[in-house]
Amino acid sequence: MESTTSIIPPEGMQLVYERPKALVDVHTHYCPGCTHGVAHRLLAEAIDELGVREKTILVAPVGCSVFAYAYFNTDGCEAAHGRAPAMATGIKRIDPSRVVVTYQGDGDLAAIGTAEIIHAAARGECITTLFINNAIYGMTGGQMAPTTLLGQKTKSSPMGRDAKIAGLPIRMSEVLATLPGSAYIVRRSLHDVNNIRKAKKAIVTALKAQINGLGFSMVELLSSCPTNWGIPADKALEWVEENMVPYYPLGDYKVIEAVKSL
Repeated sequence: MESTTSIIPPEGMQLVYERPKALVDVHTHYCPGCTHGVAHRLLAEAIDELGVREKTILVAPVGCSVFAYAYFNTDGCEAAHGRAPAMATGIKRIDPSRVVVTYQGDGDLAAIGTAEIIHAAARGECITTLFINNAIYGMTGGQMAPTTLLGQKTKSSPMGRDAKIAGLPIRMSEVLATLPGSAYIVRRSLHDVNNIRKAKKAIVTALKAQINGLGFSMVELLSSCPTNWGIPADKALEWVEENMVPYYPLGDYKVIEAVKSL
């Protein structure tokens, strides 16, 4: 689906910001203040800059980003809940020339899809995953997720997450970094401009790792969910910085030598 909007700057002025070609010019269904839109733009910019739009295939999950395939001007498909890495594996093995990206939330990747993501990384499948971690189940009403913080209140943990009942939140980047097939595993955040810029660079690097056949790559993005957290959008960004970043430290968890030279 081609974007139909084209901006022509007035004479004497330079265009410095426009919609990426890899994004379709449509309204999304995301809640106001949700940072899925930011993540979409960063991925689209990375695809455009690397010149791989025509050979990219996006695998969308079940969750808030269930319609992600409709927002990108690339080939795309929908996987069953948690099965995006399995579908991506099949696509990549059938046509290794494709750039295959899974876009997954924490419920999709760290709960029902835990086996799929772990084994894809263990096998070193040459795919790229964007992991949106907002510490809650968004689409289905705000239940506790595997990434929900201790003490965090949700629809299914109204008194706050209790480690004795639900265990500790899973740090997926740290887990996947231990697997031999992983080439590039990093965690970034979308709560301010500086971190958004770092996130963009990480996404570009992750795609380059795939394009160069170096193995599995994943960029985890700490994201806000004002609706299900029950706080205003600006406060939600502050909540990410004050509560999520301390438990989910930003940084590079595995970068093999071949990736460092990209």
